[in-house]
Amino acid sequence: MGITTAQIRGARGILNWSQSDLSERTGISTTSIGALEKGTTQARESTLTKIQKVFEDNGIEFLPNDGLRKKAGEIKIYKGQNGFLEFYDEIFETMHQEPGEVYVSNVDERLFEKWLTRDNVEKHVVRIRKYATYKILIKSGDTYYLATPDYSEYRWMPKGMFTSVPYYIFGDKVALLLFDDEPNVIVLDYPAIAAAYRKQFTAVWDTSEKPDKKQIASG
Repeated sequence: MGITTAQIRGARGILNWSQSDLSERTGISTTSIGALEKGTTQARESTLTKIQKVFEDNGIEFLPNDGLRKKAGEIKIYKGQNGFLEFYDEIFETMHQEPGEVYVSNVDERLFEKWLTRDNVEKHVVRIRKYATYKILIKSGDTYYLATPDYSEYRWMPKGMFTSVPYYIFGDKVALLLFDDEPNVIVLDYPAIAAAYRKQFTAVWDTSEKPDKKQIASG
């Protein structure tokens, strides 16, 4: 059985989405969504399935008897290049809902560019800079930068603290990135874990070196 109009309205409310926000994410017109929620039109099963998937991808769980709730914790795994692109979609969706800072640590941005590609990097920058600022920790002496100074800040972490497992902190989520033959991303949607990683990141950030601005501009 598909989701109900009450659940659609409720899910939008939990995520603080307008009908236009839902339209943008599903490709269904705002007029159609409005008519569906009012009950003046009968939606196709395929339309309800599309709407339900978008909500579930953004942490909504549907329950019997018109019930729904925001998932308290979840683990997602993204694999391969397509999964890597989907991970960046999740970053955007998360920050679009709750703008703020994104923390990134243990980064070698050559690997990120390899799997994301330069074109997709640029597309991500255009959309994310409206909603997020970045703090990025890289290995001391590394001058390979993808992000631009208008929305990001880099610092050099000591080489002895740098590891081969980058991580992201965005919203209430932490993502661990593994680069083997292909990228694997493990996203943990647990506020307590995100808070612990954020505290650890801040401690390293506060003691790390600021690269020369000229180096960042020419990197």
